[in-house]
Amino acid sequence: MTGLSVLVLGAGGVGHAVVSGLDTGIDRVDPFKDMKNRPSAGVGTNLLLVGTDGRDRITPQEKRRYRLGGAPCHCTDTVMLVHLSADKKRASVVSLPRDSYAEVPEHRAPDTGAPHPARPMKLNAAYAEGGPNLTVRTVENMTGIKIDHYLEVDFTSFMRTVDTLGGVRICTPRPLKDTYTGLDLAAGPHDLNGGQALQYVRSRHIDGAADLGRMQRQQKFLASLIERATGSGVLLNPVKLRDVVSTVLGSVRADGGFGAEQMLELGRAMQGFSPSSSEFTSVPVGNPSHPVEGIGSTVTWDPVKSKKLFRALREDEPLAPARPAGPRALPVDVDPKLIRIQVYNGTPRDGLGQKADDALRATGFDTTRAPLNGDAHDLEHTLVTYDPRWDRSAKSLAVALPGARLHPVKGQGPTIRVTAGTDFGEVRRVRAEDPESGPYGAVTGDQVVCP
Repeated sequence: MTGLSVLVLGAGGVGHAVVSGLDTGIDRVDPFKDMKNRPSAGVGTNLLLVGTDGRDRITPQEKRRYRLGGAPCHCTDTVMLVHLSADKKRASVVSLPRDSYAEVPEHRAPDTGAPHPARPMKLNAAYAEGGPNLTVRTVENMTGIKIDHYLEVDFTSFMRTVDTLGGVRICTPRPLKDTYTGLDLAAGPHDLNGGQALQYVRSRHIDGAADLGRMQRQQKFLASLIERATGSGVLLNPVKLRDVVSTVLGSVRADGGFGAEQMLELGRAMQGFSPSSSEFTSVPVGNPSHPVEGIGSTVTWDPVKSKKLFRALREDEPLAPARPAGPRALPVDVDPKLIRIQVYNGTPRDGLGQKADDALRATGFDTTRAPLNGDAHDLEHTLVTYDPRWDRSAKSLAVALPGARLHPVKGQGPTIRVTAGTDFGEVRRVRAEDPESGPYGAVTGDQVVCP
């Protein structure tokens, strides 16, 4: 998936010289064979991007280093629905939880032709039982979206593509550690190679969010990859792009209707693509742990919100709301609205406490709206005092107050004290790391990449 997305973005920059041999290099599948009663076509183009857990060509050293030694389930590790707007200026990426409760239609086994009745199963199991064809049919039945193209990439292609692009930068405001995948990242920015990026997008045991949290990290990764590809000039360098193309083609599978000419056409239209041109969301969830006998715990979709989301895609509407112009909000670990603040004036300057309170509240923090005079009247540096039990909140607040000094005070309680010093100036905009914006919880790529 990753590699072919890069090809689509970059093909228009170099022309036929690089893409002319793609049709013979891609492994073709027919995911639309014998499909009937399909949804009517909407506006724009819809691609089903599938990442499988294939790892046959990964070296023994890589398997050990990146914890890839388990047996593959021959199922979909990632399922994303990508909508390209009719004007080719916007890409909307919707993650479909792999454990989604799905009603697969009746079908025949691709290897034996044996008939199977319609029945419930997890979405990712549709691939194992019926391959790309059953996966497309199931997604179309669940979403009402007609799939125009099918693209599939395995672990190997993912790793090699990231490495060929020179890696990708990921920022996290909190440490991330998953003993299952071996992911171990401290808070802050990280330049990940292909194997490390694979650990990042596969990890499901970092927090209680499981697969839902993993999908948000996958979206952040894709936004960062787009920024890397479009901002570094890689896609405008014929030699570099040729390296990316040759790396990807070994494991990409696509439908017969998606070839070099389609890539070239899309690439030309999307030469100005950037992270802000992409928007990301996940299907609204009703129950993240719905038990089904014989299947286990499944994810059910919110019937009302999901229908609205897919209707917006069919009608070619943007999912992320327009944002006012201004400085980009910086990601923090704790949502500002959950951080209670009492402001003090630590200087002889009249009105500074009120100014600080107003600025913090305008940024989203929960202030008391009743600033007080502090004990000190000659404070040079703004001081943040906090109970160590609320250290995550204090660190998130510190991002909004450049130059402020943190001072833990045991037993202070949940309210954080901000004493404005003579250096008090701006309050920077911040947002929770995984913001939900608008009716679909969609964010644009520039909101989730590194500052």
